[in-house]
Amino acid sequence: MPYEEVFLRLAISVIVGGAIGYEREYKNRPAGFRTHILVSLGATVIALIQVNINEEMIRRVILNPALTNILKADYARLSAQVISGIGFLGAGTIIHHKGSIKGLTTAATLWVVACIGLAVGYGFYLISIAALIFTQLVLISLKRFQTKIFHASEHIKLEVEFIKRSKGIEFIDQYFDIHKIHVLSMEFHTTEEEPVKKT
Repeated sequence: MPYEEVFLRLAISVIVGGAIGYEREYKNRPAGFRTHILVSLGATVIALIQVNINEEMIRRVILNPALTNILKADYARLSAQVISGIGFLGAGTIIHHKGSIKGLTTAATLWVVACIGLAVGYGFYLISIAALIFTQLVLISLKRFQTKIFHASEHIKLEVEFIKRSKGIEFIDQYFDIHKIHVLSMEFHTTEEEPVKKT
């Protein structure tokens, strides 16, 4: 493969990873601009290595036809390792805290960036550009669409401690009414010192 083609694919890989990573960085997500560039670049390097291995094997078979049934190349071997290996990096962006899971979209973008990086490395430019466009549409446009169409309700558990029960309950009820907060259930627990907990 000509050096110009190698540098072109690496440059496209950086642009693709940066374009997707910028959106994640802008939203202050765990894996941002540089991480996505490196994932895309790494996947492209693996693809380029695989391409060069296959080209070298073809060259050797042409020079020595006796090696036809001896030398074999698997195009998917290295690529499969990239796809499975990126799962460990993606898992690091997923945070489970108090019943809430965050980072799934970022983990998915890392996986997509790796796939696009492989496509760039193999020279599938149309697939790479189309995938980049659709990924950006999903991350930017569909987010706005989702916010308008799907009104996902958030359930939050609160624990409030106060001294005087009657005044405390009255204050909390007024606060909920003002802020349009719908209470699903309440529990009261009285301690020895008489503070009351409302959950």
